[in-house]
Amino acid sequence: MANTCVQFTGFVMSFLGWIGLIIATATNEWVVTCNYNMNTCKKMDELEAKGLWADCVISTALYHCITLTQILDLPAYIQTSRALMVTASILGLPAVLLVLMSMSCINLGSEPESAKNKRSVFGGILILLTAFCGIVSTVWFPIGAHHERGLMSFGFSLYSGWVGTALCLLGGCMITCCSVDTPATYTDNNRFYYSKQSPAHPGPPSTNHAKSAHV
Repeated sequence: MANTCVQFTGFVMSFLGWIGLIIATATNEWVVTCNYNMNTCKKMDELEAKGLWADCVISTALYHCITLTQILDLPAYIQTSRALMVTASILGLPAVLLVLMSMSCINLGSEPESAKNKRSVFGGILILLTAFCGIVSTVWFPIGAHHERGLMSFGFSLYSGWVGTALCLLGGCMITCCSVDTPATYTDNNRFYYSKQSPAHPGPPSTNHAKSAHV
């Protein structure tokens, strides 16, 4: 019962974390950059939001984005973050489905419990890989943006990625740890079987043959 609760909690956390990573991938307000200080940029309306797919200009009366279509001209940190976030978004779907199909309340025919455990462990590993992709992207992107343009603050997309990564990491660890197959039942059954085969009270050897020989 405890393992079922832990597995369900890990599934919910992983699902919410995966949604957070999808939101971070689809939106463009990862970091806010500026060439000057904050007060000067606000007066000149030169605040810029930088994301995976576009550079946006933020002002009181304008929100305009320029799509980053020149893939070969983009910095390495943007290309790598794009690839990792897309990979995390794609890996999350089979991972969530595998964990969902390994729940104790869902039965696929008459499959043994060990098959469910293996499926749950594999789903947990995929969730951990998703979290790893999110960690690399959400850490490398602001560092690269700071070196390129000068970082002012973090955007809501980056916060969504951080929260999603943390939830996937915790959920994946919970699912993987609670899905380990324990062979305790099999060992106890074998022990009982062998104890029935052995004599319960071994006694001294019979002396009837010795007496008959003297007679």
